[in-house]
Amino acid sequence: MFNEFAALYAGSLALFSGSVFLFSLLVGSFLNVVIYRIPVMLDREWHAQAAALGAGDASAAAAEPAAAPAKFNLMVPRSACPACGAAISAWQNVPVISWLLLRGRCAACKAKISARYPIIELLTAALSSWVACHFGFGWPAVCALLVTWSLIALTCIDIDHQLLPDNITLPLMWGGLLASVLLGPAVNASLPVAPATAIIGAAAGYLSLWLVFHLFRLITGKDGMGYGDFKLYAALGAWLGWKVLPLIILLSAATGAVVGIAMILIKGRDRSQPMPFGPYLAAAGWLAMMYGDSLISGYLHVSGLAR
Repeated sequence: MFNEFAALYAGSLALFSGSVFLFSLLVGSFLNVVIYRIPVMLDREWHAQAAALGAGDASAAAAEPAAAPAKFNLMVPRSACPACGAAISAWQNVPVISWLLLRGRCAACKAKISARYPIIELLTAALSSWVACHFGFGWPAVCALLVTWSLIALTCIDIDHQLLPDNITLPLMWGGLLASVLLGPAVNASLPVAPATAIIGAAAGYLSLWLVFHLFRLITGKDGMGYGDFKLYAALGAWLGWKVLPLIILLSAATGAVVGIAMILIKGRDRSQPMPFGPYLAAAGWLAMMYGDSLISGYLHVSGLAR
């Protein structure tokens, strides 16, 4: 039965891509929960640890999110309207469709619901369908989907909080290393890579940014990036191998520079205001996962380095 099911999807790229699109709408809905709740969970954990160590003074207690109930994780409590606290029923939580039917407002209090929720759901579905079309049915597509979903969550969290949580970056890194051992290098696909390539990629990714961080701090006396960036780069190295790390850092640095300059010129952003680097690493890593070989070959051809 399973072999027949697999053969059906393997033989129809359109069916596989469409199924991934629909399923990924649900994944996008879950990612909305992850993006909101993980920073709150980490903040509550910090306050609990501070209190346990005797450092939880009145100011720290006051800073704890008052709206968060005693039990708060990715599953509990149920999703609710942030304005009135009304629980969101199942029919109100259908990806994209519910937001459209409710015209972007809470069914109870009519408060406005951010368009960001359906946008993330559609973005997740679109990128996942793209991955399915690119890799086809098989383990490389499964790996690429897991990487894609993780990068979406990390990008949004970093934009909101300038934070790349360990409980996403570290499992992503270990997942890449385990995939390289259990699945081995994929034929005609960029992932997973061979175990040695993955291990060197993870080590090189972390250590390279760690060295840049400490050199920058030594020269300027300032922190240029966070440790979460090191771990994300290591995770990309674990999945994609050490050979694409230069491509990723070049793409992310170039994109970050262009966006940063544009924000200074257009919006008058303060040059000293920190800007998250994780979204650029994530975008560059995703492009390298999809088209790394083509981008490297194109660069070598244009530069005249290819034979």
